[in-house]
Amino acid sequence: MPYFRSILFASVLVGLIVGSAITVVQFFGTIQLITQAEVFEKAGDAAHHHSQGEITGSPAEAHQHGESGWEPRDGLERLSFTLAANILTSIGYSLVLVGLISLRGETVTWREGLVWGLAAFASVMLAPMLGLPPELPGTPSAPLAARQIWWVGTALATAAGIALIAFNRAGWMLVPAVALIAAPHVIGAPSAPVGEHGLAPAELEQRFIAAAVVTSFVFWVMLGSLGAAIHHRLRPTA
Repeated sequence: MPYFRSILFASVLVGLIVGSAITVVQFFGTIQLITQAEVFEKAGDAAHHHSQGEITGSPAEAHQHGESGWEPRDGLERLSFTLAANILTSIGYSLVLVGLISLRGETVTWREGLVWGLAAFASVMLAPMLGLPPELPGTPSAPLAARQIWWVGTALATAAGIALIAFNRAGWMLVPAVALIAAPHVIGAPSAPVGEHGLAPAELEQRFIAAAVVTSFVFWVMLGSLGAAIHHRLRPTA
């Protein structure tokens, strides 16, 4: 029980630190780009709904299509929700990462934790983005369920492949490891409907992908190194 508490306390502390830090990084990076993309998305929606209203001959119907559900207002409210979501996400990922580190049953320094973070970055960000790159608002995409299934499968397969390479000395294990990592990409990610294009300019989309990759890299580097360091200090000695 004390060992579990040390994992929990370490994960909460790491989540608070990393979630807060990554919100600052997002504020100067991805959030600014998303805000710009939303301008193009709303303009495209307005044009679409206006044309629908002209086709049906009902301005009221066009107005109803333009209505959307509740969303936080731009500014402090939206930033507060982003901060809360980032902290909760960081705590959740930290529980998984610190829990896996603790299963090793060995002393893990912040340097080794950094390696764990880089492995997680490769599994959760780099591998899935080869088939499903980060998307701006207004970007056409495949059905959500299909994307989620492929994303989860890719992350798990990549993590399992990296683990086989890292924790097995037998050279022949390289074959199933590479097969696991490659399998999701051989199957292929679900694709967006043919003929549809994003509403935001291509340059904005490229900048967003680059910013998202940098943000994810910072996130996992901090999560791995801080998670290992703080857990090492908090874990029971006996």
